[in-house]
Amino acid sequence: MSTPLDQFQYLIERVRSEVGKVIIGQHAAVDQALIVILSRQHALIEGVPGIAKTLLVRTLAQVLGCPFGRIQFTPDLMPADITGTNVFNLQRNEFTLVRGPVFTTFLLADEINRAPAKTQSALLQAMQERTVSIDRETIVLSPDFTVFATQNPIEFEGTYPLPEAQKDRFMMKISMTWPSREEEFALADRTLGGNAPELSLEQGAIQPVLDGQIDTLRAALAAVVARSEMTQYIVDVVRATRAHEGMLLGAGPRGTQGLLLASRAKAALDGRDFITPDDVRTMAWPVLEHRLILRPESEVEGVRPSEVIDQIFGEVPVPR
Repeated sequence: MSTPLDQFQYLIERVRSEVGKVIIGQHAAVDQALIVILSRQHALIEGVPGIAKTLLVRTLAQVLGCPFGRIQFTPDLMPADITGTNVFNLQRNEFTLVRGPVFTTFLLADEINRAPAKTQSALLQAMQERTVSIDRETIVLSPDFTVFATQNPIEFEGTYPLPEAQKDRFMMKISMTWPSREEEFALADRTLGGNAPELSLEQGAIQPVLDGQIDTLRAALAAVVARSEMTQYIVDVVRATRAHEGMLLGAGPRGTQGLLLASRAKAALDGRDFITPDDVRTMAWPVLEHRLILRPESEVEGVRPSEVIDQIFGEVPVPR
């Protein structure tokens, strides 16, 4: 007799298979994006241009059967360009709401750090409450509304740092790296054929696994058990970031929640109904790294947040 976790594994393997028809490699990034979606959270995707950040989100939206929207962030982008605005209709002699691109399920905020803080903050209410306020009217967004914001880790000219309050609302930072030689060869080999990644997506070569019913997958997460010792381990790891001598600001309670949710989803993706210390270790870097602010003297010495996380895991006792 199959269990909810068995059904979950069957659907997840189908999702991975369909995504793999378009996205070559990037297995960790695909799984991390799925963890964000399953946990009903948001993600910051970091990678150099041409690494398939946008393509990944578009592909996931099509495979999961969810609407997709995109915003290209620029310095002159205004908050109303994201949320929408009321426009006076002369024929009807009334105001009509023109909805912005935020009214979707998967929203790609492309190069989010190119817009000033005022515009970036237009997403805060949508990300936290899944609602949008326009002219004193509050409008409910999709319950599966998910923001995937991209940024280039190399280019800083003409960019603005993300406000700390906004970074904290991203469950994790997904780092997309260069493909291996074999993966890049496979990409080159497909580019001139009819199965090039972009063409495969545009021509409907991939099949939707779900019809937007992501709750079908989320239901299986309830079967994953988090022992009290594992929860305490997660709390101790996050609290250790605040006490570390090299930290100006450690991870807050949202970091604790994010690490617990991510560890649970990671266990489910691996086919287990319980969380292990390895799940916590694996998810700690993408969940915590972008939340940590080093002291200036630590930055001068070349210390990186990932090194602090490594050190913390060497000091916090592992539950048995």
